[in-house]
Amino acid sequence: MKPFKILLVDDAPQVLKALERMLRPKGYELFMADSGHGALDILRAHDIDLIVTDEFMPGLSGTDLLEVLKKLYPDIIRIMLTGLDDVETLKNAVNKGEIYRFFTKPWDDFELSLAIYQGLQQRALERENARLKTVACSQEKMLKQLEKEYPGISERKLTADGSFIIEG
Repeated sequence: MKPFKILLVDDAPQVLKALERMLRPKGYELFMADSGHGALDILRAHDIDLIVTDEFMPGLSGTDLLEVLKKLYPDIIRIMLTGLDDVETLKNAVNKGEIYRFFTKPWDDFELSLAIYQGLQQRALERENARLKTVACSQEKMLKQLEKEYPGISERKLTADGSFIIEG
């Protein structure tokens, strides 16, 4: 299985390095951007599974970036990591960016790692669900085609005890 791809966005290089040190041993493929616009460039080039972004960055704030992600890349799991624990920032991140989790700096490595792991598991389940829906749709089309060619093929005939009756 391919490693999950995580995009880390923060204008502070030391924060990016600390997050990289925490996440690299877990086998994730990491991408880093020092601005919201840099993050969008990476998103255009790579299929990212999860993003961790700061709020206050030059140019495009974290909330604005998350709002863009919600529209353009709605399946990406979104986490806000900010130096401010102000309610307005949290409210905007939740309402505009529909974030998965919100953390303040300094963060607890275990809690953030766990949230990232759980978010990626959710992403994997969503992908598997989409794959299974595609398979089910394909099988339904195939069954309809077989029913046209062989009328009654999809009809279940059972005995009184629930056994299938196979006619030949």
